[in-house]
Amino acid sequence: MTKTSTSWTDFERAEPAFAGTVRARFERYRHHVLATLRKDGSPRVTGLEVIFRDGELWLGMMPGSLKALDLRRDPRFAVHANPGADDSMDGGDVKLAGRAVEVTDEAEVARFGEAIGHPEAFCLFRAAVGEVVRTSVEGDRLVIRSWRPGGPLVTRDRD
Repeated sequence: MTKTSTSWTDFERAEPAFAGTVRARFERYRHHVLATLRKDGSPRVTGLEVIFRDGELWLGMMPGSLKALDLRRDPRFAVHANPGADDSMDGGDVKLAGRAVEVTDEAEVARFGEAIGHPEAFCLFRAAVGEVVRTSVEGDRLVIRSWRPGGPLVTRDRD
């Protein structure tokens, strides 16, 4: 049986170079785009900060926000890295999808908030990674690299 999601640490162990490229792309900018599912199944797209800490990828958001309510109801999500102000897409176009696991222990959320300098109340979700995709232009080729838990890094080229 194929594993459908995994921790960021497991992704890094499986594909360290690819994970490093993806992480660098997300860390280049503070804000990214999160897609969640509304109650009726239609998509909701909102801004979000992602945080890499303690070997995990974290999603933090305001309590009571619609995206937090969406994730509580249906944990599936996708997050797309900010393309940047100059539209250069330097570093490629990066996105990942998976399932959000809410941290419900208030003391743990408070410790996390203290550690990142965010003392206000917030909702915290750990990202269980289900798919990672990076699309880039290399020379005159479009190169798409993708990874899923339990599988190899797949590379497809388009001229």
